[in-house]
Amino acid sequence: MSSRILNLGILAHVDAGKTSLTERLLHAAGVIDELGSVDDGSTQTDSLDLERRRGITIRSAVVSFAIDDVTVNLIDTPGHPDFIAEVERVLGVLDGAVLVVSAVEGVQAQTRILLRTLRRLRIPTIVFINKTDRRGADPERVLGELPVPLAPAWKDVVEVLADHDDELLSAFVEGRPVPAAQIRSRLARQTRSMQLHPVYQGSAITGEGIPALTAAIRDCLPTVDGDPGGPVSGTVFKVERGPAGEKVAYVRMFSGTLHVRDRLMGDDKVTAVGVFESGTVVRRDAVTAGRIGKLWGLASVRVGDPVGAPPPGTGRQFAPPTLESIVVPADPAERGALHTALTRLAEQDPLIDLRAEDLRVSLYGEVQKEVVEATLRDEYGLAVTFRESITICVERPAGSGAAVEHIGAAPFLATVGLRVDPAPPGSGVAFRLEVERGSMPAAFFTAVEDTVRETLRAGLHGWRTTDCMVTMTHSGYWPRQSHAHGTFDKSMSSTAGDFRNLTPLVLMDALRAAGTTVLEPVHRFRLEFPAELSGVVLQALGRHRAVPLLSLPGRLEGDVPAADVDGLQRTLPGLTRGEGVLEYDFDRYEPVHGPVPDRPRTGPDPRDRKEYLLQVVRRTPAG
Repeated sequence: MSSRILNLGILAHVDAGKTSLTERLLHAAGVIDELGSVDDGSTQTDSLDLERRRGITIRSAVVSFAIDDVTVNLIDTPGHPDFIAEVERVLGVLDGAVLVVSAVEGVQAQTRILLRTLRRLRIPTIVFINKTDRRGADPERVLGELPVPLAPAWKDVVEVLADHDDELLSAFVEGRPVPAAQIRSRLARQTRSMQLHPVYQGSAITGEGIPALTAAIRDCLPTVDGDPGGPVSGTVFKVERGPAGEKVAYVRMFSGTLHVRDRLMGDDKVTAVGVFESGTVVRRDAVTAGRIGKLWGLASVRVGDPVGAPPPGTGRQFAPPTLESIVVPADPAERGALHTALTRLAEQDPLIDLRAEDLRVSLYGEVQKEVVEATLRDEYGLAVTFRESITICVERPAGSGAAVEHIGAAPFLATVGLRVDPAPPGSGVAFRLEVERGSMPAAFFTAVEDTVRETLRAGLHGWRTTDCMVTMTHSGYWPRQSHAHGTFDKSMSSTAGDFRNLTPLVLMDALRAAGTTVLEPVHRFRLEFPAELSGVVLQALGRHRAVPLLSLPGRLEGDVPAADVDGLQRTLPGLTRGEGVLEYDFDRYEPVHGPVPDRPRTGPDPRDRKEYLLQVVRRTPAG
């Protein structure tokens, strides 16, 4: 039985050979007898029918194998940028990573994003330059494109290690030989401390370079030192549905031990536990610190939920989706079934951010839209179309504003006062009380806070309002009243529903007093093209609101609004004879210049007091 555990991520840009490398590592470890093929749809980790047909990874997958005394839980992640949310959920559970780069295509935009994120999170990483057997492979060029400290070849290792090791520096300067064991030890130490990234090269298809990579995974990446007897702490990074429709949660345990029959997330009880061992999932009575397990029985579990005490550093690492679209059922009678299916997809990917009232979903790109459409067709038997994608804007308060409604001013037995203040960019929505917590039942405060967060999903212009502090300044209610014969009289008593119905009116009045600024997402771009075409390229950038910030012969870097990226991508091939290469990733939000786009609303609109009250009263059951 292996005594050490390594939770390893395989990350890459699409088509770098990441899943083929996973297959080769499993074969080298003896977990599989024959290599599967991405093209044939026969790999171990691409198990979805859609993954096999398209030849891309859509959902992360876990498989286990041993390298000597190390049990490796390998997580294969998607490479396409449209599925970056799936990668984000995996990063928080990794001990180390292998970043795969194609020796043919070289470093891509996604490669740079992943490498920056791995370094920011301080996840020790080995780089593997794959496809060295292919025509056009140029590993030396790839090495020059990687903007990080590297240890690429054994003969150069001592020189690289000496940059961070005085003893090795002295030996290098004096020409003294360094024992191989000492070199391996220092390489492992500097890899784990993020001072450098070892680089190996080879081919996942032929197996060249795999023994050296396997040894580096074993020796250079950190194994787990979790405390099985400590407080229970873990995170759910994946949720899927079993054959009977039951939820199955994938959890990484950082501390403690989770047993069958333990209760989590309220009243949910763990009914079964599976642990990854030797290429399969083995049923156990418990999953311990350091391991990855599958849990059954948690009906309310969602991706990102903590298990026990939340582990540190598991927040968002990548930008949110910048596109949204409305899903339309081909048969209007299937709207309910479509809502159920989208709700299940949102369990697996919360960033879909389903808006139930109009079946609106958030997306990273058009490929993700195609995958959602195919999943609905294949797994749920639903034919759908999508309306044209639009760019997701956000709103931020422009100033401070307050409003209050007292009992009797509206047909609700509640007093609610709210103040909205701006908060730092990226801080989200915070809620606090300026009234005594004991001044009314806790359920009423909960109703106000929950409704504040829900209402802010559509601000003055219909966009999600963020980066604000909402303070409850006034509260009041009528205590429970009964008739002489003891029956409850709703007309004389406040309920949580009164606070849920009144809060949107007060919040929208406060937001109107504060004012909001609508902001659009802006990407940072890098464009390479034939230098003699600079004039026409600059004109095209101007037409698409792109602003160059760095200009070199044949290369431009700058900002471009996300709404203009698609048009720019379609324009460039014709202007650059097909030689233009555009890379981009989300950078920030900036105020919209020109006409402010409004987002369509559905359901009661608290901006229109009269219409809102009519709709709410109409849908509220009689007391």
